[in-house]
Amino acid sequence: MIQLREIRENPEHFIDGAKNKCESVDIKKILDLDLKWRSLVKKSEQKKSTKNKINQQISELKKSKKDSNDLIDQMKTLSKEIKNYDLEISNINIEINQILKWIPNPPHKSVPIGNDSSNNKVVKIWGEKPKFDFKPKNHIEIATTNKLINFVAGSKISGSGFPLYTDQGARLERCLINFMIDHNVQKGYKEMFVPFLALEKSLYGTGQLPKLEEDMYFINKDDLYLIPTAEVPLTNIHRDEILNINDLPIKYTSYSPCFRREAGSYGKETRGLLRVHQFNKVEMVKFVHPDESYAELENLLADAESILQTLGLHYRVLSLCSGDLSFAASKCYDIEVWSPSENEWLEVSSCSNFESFQAKRSKIKYKENSNKAEFVHTLNGSGLATPRLMVSLLETYQNKNGFINLPEPIKKYFS
Repeated sequence: MIQLREIRENPEHFIDGAKNKCESVDIKKILDLDLKWRSLVKKSEQKKSTKNKINQQISELKKSKKDSNDLIDQMKTLSKEIKNYDLEISNINIEINQILKWIPNPPHKSVPIGNDSSNNKVVKIWGEKPKFDFKPKNHIEIATTNKLINFVAGSKISGSGFPLYTDQGARLERCLINFMIDHNVQKGYKEMFVPFLALEKSLYGTGQLPKLEEDMYFINKDDLYLIPTAEVPLTNIHRDEILNINDLPIKYTSYSPCFRREAGSYGKETRGLLRVHQFNKVEMVKFVHPDESYAELENLLADAESILQTLGLHYRVLSLCSGDLSFAASKCYDIEVWSPSENEWLEVSSCSNFESFQAKRSKIKYKENSNKAEFVHTLNGSGLATPRLMVSLLETYQNKNGFINLPEPIKKYFS
């Protein structure tokens, strides 16, 4: 979490950061509690010092066989006072930490200031919109006609938002995942295969909890959460560790299913693959030196973009405004791929720099020789999420006969 020392030193930074992220956090209350906490600690320490002196006096009196009852009574009174002080100090600590959990990571100075997605800035457009000499079908028609996805059966099994990929559709989904994993490994990422369930402390470390608890699937009997992204287990590989500076940057990639209740998505488009509760994604995570994190963010973005470029899909890159940033991110780029049928852009990747926010929550540091250990910076990016990638792929490469002419990089995975 944000450290109290940082707030003491620069409260305006966190007040402005929360305001620009449209988050309601009472920074003044933390500072008031902090003043009260420090005052109580000082009083408690003074009482403890007095108690130690009296204890020494009692010892000396007992050695000389003199009466020490008055001092013993003072000791008892002091012990009660110290106990009350320490209890109040502990309660204030709990209250401060509870508020600290809800303080968002302030946006980086380069992030556009704005309340919602209308203030996001387009920083790049790649390729051109596909053109057709026939009326293109949408992904639901294509997937259903070619028996690639059975939305009805998926709903029968698990409810809406759980697509069932069938036969060639299942194979295409697997091929996309394999292609992206191989692509990322060629970019220098180490492949991992992660657990799909995570402890509360793991989700707290990456910033999903407590902010996004309503979006999580929770298994009450085991106190475990279904992961919303492989970012969670990948980042927690190094929780409570001190890394060697010579090992940085550390780069991981992993496939995982992702589980999201989408509690805040009411009113948004949910047809077909546009918004689902379970989907597949390949993730990229980096642990980097703080001085290199923004250069590494640009590299991460380029790595995610290169997947779409290899597939020949039209896309754009947005720099998210402050109000559209996640709770934990300092800066984020969204990559949106073009859907010919929807006639709109669909997000397939978010590439974020969390600076030291996740590292502080997860206690991930680096050290060089005998120098003091410092917090690393963490980054993550989708490389990529498959549902909307599948939408764009099916719609972009459809022909008038209703079949799909897959791009060459994917074709070879079918051979």
